[in-house]
Amino acid sequence: MNHPFKKNAKLVLSNGTTFSGFSFGADGSVVGEIVFNTGMTGYQEVITDPSYYGQILTFTYPEIGNTGINFEDSESEISVKGIIVRNYSSNTSNWRSKLNFNQWLIENNIIGIYGIDTRALVKILRSNGSMNGVITSEKINLETCLQFISNAPNMKGLNLAKEVSTKKDYFWKATTKTDFDVRNKSHINKNKSHINKNKLKIVAIDFGIKKSILSRLVSHGCEVLVLPSDSSYVDVLAQNPDGIFFSNGPGDPSSVFDGINLAKSLINYGKIPMFGICLGHQIFGLALGGKTYKLPFGHRGLNHPCGISNNVEITSQNHGFALDPKSLSNKIVQITHFNLNDKTVAGLKLINKPIFSVQYHPEAGPGPHDSDYLFEKFVSLMLERC
Repeated sequence: MNHPFKKNAKLVLSNGTTFSGFSFGADGSVVGEIVFNTGMTGYQEVITDPSYYGQILTFTYPEIGNTGINFEDSESEISVKGIIVRNYSSNTSNWRSKLNFNQWLIENNIIGIYGIDTRALVKILRSNGSMNGVITSEKINLETCLQFISNAPNMKGLNLAKEVSTKKDYFWKATTKTDFDVRNKSHINKNKSHINKNKLKIVAIDFGIKKSILSRLVSHGCEVLVLPSDSSYVDVLAQNPDGIFFSNGPGDPSSVFDGINLAKSLINYGKIPMFGICLGHQIFGLALGGKTYKLPFGHRGLNHPCGISNNVEITSQNHGFALDPKSLSNKIVQITHFNLNDKTVAGLKLINKPIFSVQYHPEAGPGPHDSDYLFEKFVSLMLERC
């Protein structure tokens, strides 16, 4: 699509590769880790996923922005640093759209570049791994761009969860607006009937949580209290929870020391059902004595197959680190899922304790609904102990 008043922009990677394109969204320069997402839909949810904090996101789908922006689908008030697209649509066509995509980017100070060969860029990232880079609409030479990049921190070793976590406790009461399948709705109604009498309560530890996750928990009949990422063992148990949830989030999981120490204490206690996803899953693994490592270019998309023993579900993922399966003791941990693309650990559970986790996002925000049963499983573990 042609855009009037094109303004030149460029993308420079840490290896010196330069792409020339055009600026949209906010003006200026931004430095961050360049990653890519293979999803064909849900760009508003993806851009506002706190797990992308500190990163510049490349969309492999060639046309972004054609459905505009609405006031319901943002997963948080946090966004990516910048976006890279083949083309963006300045026209919108969707009954829910309230705002032009470009204007929304400007209001949220997100710098974008379009008109580059995103296929070539993704091939570089797949071959060389995710790397830092800079997007700029300013007249900055290559040497200056490379200096910006060299001064930027690498993702490995960064505790970004503390940057995106809530600073104070709050209750979440909103439910999911999307209708899921009949089996799930029947289970939800059953749970609500029980919980209305017994006040089943979840404490959710916020490492960068998405609102869709909270809404799915509420839709399954739970009362959800969200606590900051640096909450202590005493803070959590003081709430007398029926279940504890460890959320997704950005950065290097091995640097989230408060979360790892909290998980260790709660796992040792072992009496309260626990469910972790994404960063929470990695924190569980680290608390159990495991190790994590940085993936070459991460898993970011809506179609990752995961499973074990001929049971497969298509999942939504957004992470750059993974658990080393050799570091997990099979005496206390059972691996329940593998990512079937590369055989990385995608799920685990503790033997003889009501604790489990997955590497993906089961709430379908955005993504398929295959994994919604995990919320049912979490609720069932709590109901067994009521």
